[in-house]
Amino acid sequence: MEPLRIALVQMAPRLGLTDENLERHRALLDVARADGADLVIFPELGLTGYLLQDLNAEVAMRVDDPRLMALASESHGISTVIGFVEESVDHRLFISAALLEEGAVRHVHRKVFLANYGLFDERRFFAAGNVLRAVDSRLGISLGICICEDFWHLATPALLALDGAQLLINISSSPGRDVAAAHGSGLGTASSWRGLLRTYAQLTTSYVVFVNRVGVEESITFWGGSEVIDPTGTSICSAPLHDEGIFMADIDRLALRRERIGIPLLRDERPDVVLRQFERIVRSRAGLPEDES
Repeated sequence: MEPLRIALVQMAPRLGLTDENLERHRALLDVARADGADLVIFPELGLTGYLLQDLNAEVAMRVDDPRLMALASESHGISTVIGFVEESVDHRLFISAALLEEGAVRHVHRKVFLANYGLFDERRFFAAGNVLRAVDSRLGISLGICICEDFWHLATPALLALDGAQLLINISSSPGRDVAAAHGSGLGTASSWRGLLRTYAQLTTSYVVFVNRVGVEESITFWGGSEVIDPTGTSICSAPLHDEGIFMADIDRLALRRERIGIPLLRDERPDVVLRQFERIVRSRAGLPEDES
């Protein structure tokens, strides 16, 4: 079986300049295609920039927006994940990721867990998604796509993997913080992310792909450090901090099969037990009596 070649696009989008960012996406997609990429992944809000504030409504696109459809038309023979501000038919705004394949928008994930602490204020401007679902791709592998803060909640990788995802993709706009807490790695934020990525890869016996943006917006620096982790928790591609570029990783699909057969953690999960406990906890928090059935 041929390896799957993934292109991690570590870029600095121009804040609020959607048309310019679209052109940049097209150019980078061409470069990745020429280098043999099967799957190209751009960062969170790569089409718009992150600190949009009141620009959100101006840069928002419906999934049938002609500009998005034009970008999707260039996805023949190469799967592409992009990040954008999505406007729903009832005019809610979401931080979204779209999978573009064979000239169409194949799947859209709306960020479920919005960051609303420290320097983050996402709930002020965005609605939260409510679906975590794996999607079968033209690549012959099932993808679990999520966005930044989604990965800071245990349910996300667990639900995506249990739904069939073999490749967990997180696109991010993570700012660099906690230099003092870095313990020799150069950046505390990077250390925290690296721990999460390796843990999720091992616990779900999945490939994990993290694509983070770079650049500076309003004095906030985004640190990059995009990475691919195999199902054993081993890094097979690690992009540098702060540098723009396209970073390639070839993944062995058979390695996932070997790991899942050898260490059948997903097989032995008990979603029925977990569901009953979640129902008990929800009732308890709502002040309702336990369901004795």
